[in-house]
Amino acid sequence: MKRNTPLITLVVGAAVAAGVFISSAYANNSQPEPPAQQAAPPVQSPTTAPAPPVVDTAPPVVAASPTAAAEKVTAVWAGRTDGGAASVAISVKEGVAIAYVCDGKREMWLEGTAIDGKITLSGANGTTLTGTFGGGKAKGTVSQDKTTYTFTAPAVKKPSGLYRATATVRNAKVVGGWIVLPDGSQVGLVTRDGVPQPAAAIDPATGAVTIDGVPLTADYLQGGQR
Repeated sequence: MKRNTPLITLVVGAAVAAGVFISSAYANNSQPEPPAQQAAPPVQSPTTAPAPPVVDTAPPVVAASPTAAAEKVTAVWAGRTDGGAASVAISVKEGVAIAYVCDGKREMWLEGTAIDGKITLSGANGTTLTGTFGGGKAKGTVSQDKTTYTFTAPAVKKPSGLYRATATVRNAKVVGGWIVLPDGSQVGLVTRDGVPQPAAAIDPATGAVTIDGVPLTADYLQGGQR
């Protein structure tokens, strides 16, 4: 009996060890697995904020009104001065004006403008003509030295109006001016080398005139022509 004791001890130890191993394995298998790590949320790339709208601070361009432009008239006015002492004719083309004042003994030539209803002309020896126009007529004042005329002249059409002729006749410089009034009457003067003399009548239909036996043609002036 004594010979079997070590064997029994060995068998018992092996059984105990096996039990411990099985208990350890069971304990290990029964432990829950750690939860899987959740994937980190995707990193969103930052979005670019929309650019603010561009505000145009420049003032709006306003088209110029047609009435803002200077009124440059094209017209011819002719008539007698107040009291009938002289006659006046003003011819204008696109605002450029020429005028002639004559009483048959002396004359005044003037140049200037007729814009925005106002007439402003000047001539030799301090001569001036200022006035206004509108409603089919021109009115104003002509001044030279101590002589002053006022006038109101209606708008006219050819053959009424202003005529001028320049030429060399018998070695003399000749300049003639004529005003043909609406009633058909004429007033004019011819200077020969600066010396005035009465002017022969012109043919308004053609401008033909004879000076010192020489036939000439007077031009109908239409604004600024001289």
